[in-house]
Amino acid sequence: MDTTTATPTATPTPAPTSTPTLTERRSPWVVFTRRDDPWVTAGAAALREQGGRVFRLDGLEMREPASLFAAFARSLSFPGYFGRNWPALVDCLHDWHGHGGDSRDIAVLIDHADALLDAGFTGLFVSVLCEAAWKANPQLDADGIPHEDWPPFTLHFVFLLEHVPPAAFEPAVRQGPDVVVAVEDGRLSATLTGDDWPEGVRGGS
Repeated sequence: MDTTTATPTATPTPAPTSTPTLTERRSPWVVFTRRDDPWVTAGAAALREQGGRVFRLDGLEMREPASLFAAFARSLSFPGYFGRNWPALVDCLHDWHGHGGDSRDIAVLIDHADALLDAGFTGLFVSVLCEAAWKANPQLDADGIPHEDWPPFTLHFVFLLEHVPPAAFEPAVRQGPDVVVAVEDGRLSATLTGDDWPEGVRGGS
């Protein structure tokens, strides 16, 4: 669900952190944090103020890959040819503007993310999200080459937790291919590491 038009509310001042805001085009691309973290509220408000879009998905609907793909397809209006598999999820996320979306920056917030702790595919899911964001932020095509026609756009994913501490997800997230994890400021963040994901291309703001 696109919550861009939600009624503005007072924005708490977030505590100092090295975690990038949702308006910055730099890693880490995926963050696990508590539902009431002021960093999320402030980041979403700043993104909307800059014309960005904030989508909210429900982790309770994502406990199986099939329902996860359906939730993304419905909420982000994926095209009918979406293959409902992990590679297709990468493609439709980083190519979101190319299949009818506009050029605005994006943040995807996943509510009730506690439900994914024991899903069995959480590490792979996070790796897929990181890959999509890595390609979108510098706007790389499917071959990892900067796209000539589409400008880069900010793409971040935030898992919102109600009962489970973010650090509890560390073992599962570490199972994701090429994923590196850090726990700082009470948040768990994930990005990609290795020769296929050079920092020089991945960075930028």
